[in-house]
Amino acid sequence: YGGKKAADFAKTSVFFPPSLSLQPFEYPVCTPDGTVFDILSIVPWIKKYGTNPITGEKLDAKSLIKLNFAKNSEGKYHCPVLFTVFTNNSHIVAIKTTGNVFAYEAVEQLNIRPKCYKDLLTDEPFTRQDIVTLQDPTNLDKFNVSNFFHVKNNIKVVDPDEEKAKLDPSYYLKNTNTETRETLLELYKEFKGDEILAATMKAPEKKKVDKLNAAHYSTGAVSASFTSTAMVPETTHEAAAIEDDVVRYQYVKKKGYVRLHTNKGDLNLELHCDMTPRTCENFIKLCKKNYYDGTIFHRSIRNFVIQGGDPTGTGTGEAVGTPRKRDPSLSAEGFSMSCNANPYVFILSSFITFRSCAYLDKKHTVFGRVVGGFETLTAMENVESDPKTDRPKEEIRIEATTVFVDPYEEADAQVAAEREKVQLEEEAAKTKAEMVPLKKEVQTPKTYRQGVGKYINMAAAKRSVEDDGPSTSTAAKKEKKSTGFGDFSSW
Repeated sequence: YGGKKAADFAKTSVFFPPSLSLQPFEYPVCTPDGTVFDILSIVPWIKKYGTNPITGEKLDAKSLIKLNFAKNSEGKYHCPVLFTVFTNNSHIVAIKTTGNVFAYEAVEQLNIRPKCYKDLLTDEPFTRQDIVTLQDPTNLDKFNVSNFFHVKNNIKVVDPDEEKAKLDPSYYLKNTNTETRETLLELYKEFKGDEILAATMKAPEKKKVDKLNAAHYSTGAVSASFTSTAMVPETTHEAAAIEDDVVRYQYVKKKGYVRLHTNKGDLNLELHCDMTPRTCENFIKLCKKNYYDGTIFHRSIRNFVIQGGDPTGTGTGEAVGTPRKRDPSLSAEGFSMSCNANPYVFILSSFITFRSCAYLDKKHTVFGRVVGGFETLTAMENVESDPKTDRPKEEIRIEATTVFVDPYEEADAQVAAEREKVQLEEEAAKTKAEMVPLKKEVQTPKTYRQGVGKYINMAAAKRSVEDDGPSTSTAAKKEKKSTGFGDFSSW
């Protein structure tokens, strides 16, 4: 199947595997009907059989279309226009003339509806028939592996190198240069398995857990070490530590407020810090660092969006910020602000919509809205843009940013106060526990009189003698009269 290993699938995030190798592709191509193959797998097949391995029909290598997939900073395949990451539920299409791959929503909104059939990246013209569907979530029969011709008939192209490697594990090492072979030999000589095993036995550094960040579940170290031979044994259950950001965001209850000073006027922004805390915090931090000062809005589409936030002014600059889990998507109503699914939120693609965009719901993280400066927003929208690139012909620039309300500072103060309170309570409880045995040590027995025998209760002793009866006193009198030791019978 092209020499692929099963481990390759786990290392690569792919929405659908090539139909021949059933593994992630390296050099993707597709047939005119939209079936995706890796060229390293399909070319040997065509040379040997000359058919389509899925349908069994004739196939020529010249009819294959080279596909150009775009990747984000995480290495995941995404739409280069909408920046949405491709998944199993994505509707994906390709342009036959250029091979560029897009989300169907982008082609539908920007090509089909306005009847402007030009490639969204290269501006090369094409026809409606040049739109090839690679994946349609409403038609999953295309990916039913059991119906594939080569699977039903158990036909495959055997890689001779792979077969030789199965027989000889060092087969691929024979083609290396002399220096590599000598280095590998030295590594084998100096290899000490016990030391490597000892290094894996070191216990990882434990994160401090307190009342605020203690989870309701344990770390699982006890059960893991019980079944593992490479872990230090654990016998005590400890609560797992919740992420610091999760603890902090529980105290974020307010909105954030930032003002963008542009060359067209000021824009007042309300940030949904209580609903999208990760995105808003990253944005506020960058505003405080003057990251956006001097940046331009590089893309503007009337009645749709204006896009900015990239210091390079292209939308393809290097991501800056803290990698964070994506916040939940909200509705893009009114003059909302949103960013794409990139974990470096709001850096490469930030949008301010000129109107409600319901079709962007659940696809972008909407983290704020414009609450002031609508005349500025209108002036920005009225700037004419290049119809080919959507770049404003007149520069629209962010001159400075001002942060008026930062809810995260207040949340950090509350977390610090809570932790200090908990620490004081723990110290007070510890001191109280230490004082209890101390009080018991200083307690003295009860005294009944002064002088010798002050701790003896004579009244209780007298009652005890009276309870013994006359026989005891008679024996005592006889013992008093007798002389010598006797035979101790009176005892």
